[in-house]
Amino acid sequence: MNSYRNNSNIKVGLFFVGLILIIGLLGYSNSIVNRLKDDNRDIVKLYSEIIAKTVNEDSDANLNFVFDEIIKKVQFPIIYSDDKNVPLYSRNIARIESPDQLRKPMGSMDRQNEPIPISYHDQISGQSIPLGFLHYGDSDLIRKLQWLPYLEIGVVSLFIFIGFMGFNSIRNSEKRNIWVGMARETAHQLGTPVSALMGWVDRLKHHPEESSHVVQEMESDLKRLSQIGSRFSKMGSQTILKSISLKDLVNRQTGYLKKRMPSLGKEIELTVSSSEDIYIEGNEVLLGWAIENVIRNGIDSIKGEQGTVEILMFSNDRNGIIHLKDNGSGILKKDWKNIFRPGFSTKERGWGLGLSLVNRIIDEIHHGEIRVIQSEIGKGTTIEICLKKSD
Repeated sequence: MNSYRNNSNIKVGLFFVGLILIIGLLGYSNSIVNRLKDDNRDIVKLYSEIIAKTVNEDSDANLNFVFDEIIKKVQFPIIYSDDKNVPLYSRNIARIESPDQLRKPMGSMDRQNEPIPISYHDQISGQSIPLGFLHYGDSDLIRKLQWLPYLEIGVVSLFIFIGFMGFNSIRNSEKRNIWVGMARETAHQLGTPVSALMGWVDRLKHHPEESSHVVQEMESDLKRLSQIGSRFSKMGSQTILKSISLKDLVNRQTGYLKKRMPSLGKEIELTVSSSEDIYIEGNEVLLGWAIENVIRNGIDSIKGEQGTVEILMFSNDRNGIIHLKDNGSGILKKDWKNIFRPGFSTKERGWGLGLSLVNRIIDEIHHGEIRVIQSEIGKGTTIEICLKKSD
């Protein structure tokens, strides 16, 4: 429930962050557009003042210079009209053949920007005489900038949508693989005790005089089945760590596997050696599962009917260390890290879940480390597990 609530909070948070970014982008773009509009208006005001000063001169040379050399160089559309709003001159307006055709674009400009009046101040009479108006519109740069944020938002939204669909497809595929992998891992875990129980039942039918010994072994396998259920339940719950003997833990796992090795269809020599009794901080059920998985992985890597799996335990100042060495098919150097990732497997029918569960148990739950320290194709692999020693 908390996980679902956290996911919902993350989604809401991301939505508001995206909304703030969009508002900020639009606000910033609009501020730039408004500054450019103000610059255009200042330029047009300057032109109107120049025209007003030159219109009173005896010669029209300066006025012609204003229109031909100054106004022609502006980058935005501009129309000059008389005091009755009759268009007389234009610049940067395409497909105009007569002044009458300027009325429509002039009206559009007036809706965008208020026209700037041109007036002459008569110093003798003190009156201001209207000469005309300068009508101007937004430049191509301003229009492009106005649409740019929407274009950016559209492209980013499209990218996010495609990314989300791709991510969702990958996540659904991973979910399917995990569910199938978990089913196969469960079957793999149940396979040994169930096969053993079937063998003990058959043994009991043909040798009833061994019932006492057979029942003890069947009880051991039934406890194993109960332990498997406990393993899966502990993966999703808070794990309590306590001081446990690494030697006893490994011996229990190997002892169980040795008795049931014939059911695996191989003759495997499983050896354990330890220089000392090492105590580490761990969960006995999960660590037992992890060690068993690594041993089984080593056994599965042996292609022939015979092979060896050696387990060596020792320690340094801080950690208890296990080396698990097999003489199996080996792993390519480029895949030494990949084998611990979900979905990756070197087996033809593998789902890449076993060693990824081991990695989670060792790394995330016990804050230890598991890695391949040596491997050669056709000669075998050595995997190292480091676990923190108890105080």
